[in-house]
Amino acid sequence: MNLRVQVFVAVMLVAALLWIVNMVRKEALDIRFALSWLTVGAVVLVLDIFPGIMDNLVRLLGIELPVNMMFFFGFCFTLLLLFILTVKVSRQEEHIKRLVQEMALLQDAVCKEKGEALKENDE
Repeated sequence: MNLRVQVFVAVMLVAALLWIVNMVRKEALDIRFALSWLTVGAVVLVLDIFPGIMDNLVRLLGIELPVNMMFFFGFCFTLLLLFILTVKVSRQEEHIKRLVQEMALLQDAVCKEKGEALKENDE
């Protein structure tokens, strides 16, 4: 890979990693999700700085081109992230349903209490 491209990719990766850290600092991104992005960013940065590692991995895995390996790993990471987020959404859906049911019960109890208070005031 051209040195100019390597430097450009490294600068962009460092900027993205700093942006992710800043989002965690501002509490706009949960640390659990940021860790996966930071890990992937760090691995890609290491592979960018040391391209020989990528060549050795490609030979070891029997993949023809390094770019194919990167796309494959990117696809696997995306699937893993989608699965994790799907589990998270499912849990939140259950939690929201439970909270809505509890809120309805509390609201019903408050309405009944107000109704009894109105009856007592009428007497």
